Amino acid sequence: MVELLTDRLRLRRWRDGDADALAAINADPEVMRWIDDGSVRDRAATGAEIAASERLWRDRGFGRFAVEIRDTGELAGLTGMAVPDDVPEVMPAVEIGWRFAREHWGRGFATEAARAALRFAFTDAGLDRLVGVHVVGNDASARIMLKLGMRFQLATTEIVYRRPVHVYAIGRPQPPDEPAEQGPS
Repeated sequence: MVELLTDRLRLRRWRDGDADALAAINADPEVMRWIDDGSVRDRAATGAEIAASERLWRDRGFGRFAVEIRDTGELAGLTGMAVPDDVPEVMPAVEIGWRFAREHWGRGFATEAARAALRFAFTDAGLDRLVGVHVVGNDASARIMLKLGMRFQLATTEIVYRRPVHVYAIGRPQPPDEPAEQGPS
């Protein structure tokens, strides 16, 4: 079972009982303002979201992590990878994203968790490139993308809800060049 630890957070696969905690996060209109069409999600839709992430884990070896606070075990949100098929201009691609309960905003959790997920994507999942997609106006997500080292790629409109989005991207870090062999001294 995949589990990543940061100083303050545990990123793990989804468990029984997580749907209720995530449904509470998804019921907050401010949290959901920038997700899909901006509507809140009920328990059934949240369960379907978790199931889709778990299918991605099974089929592709990556997905969204449940993110909990290490000190308390509280589910704070999610981060990780998905396939952004609602933005065909970037396909084929894998997207990194995040969503956190409002009481955890402004504490650096999204950046901390996303950095761990980014490392996982490049080292364990073997991905070469990730994109980040945010609805225009979601400046907080844009700042996190920049903190991750992502660079702006294009402005477009996602095809499901017709919302304008900005796409950022980052490639797998390249190892430093090997030092040249030195001849005999």
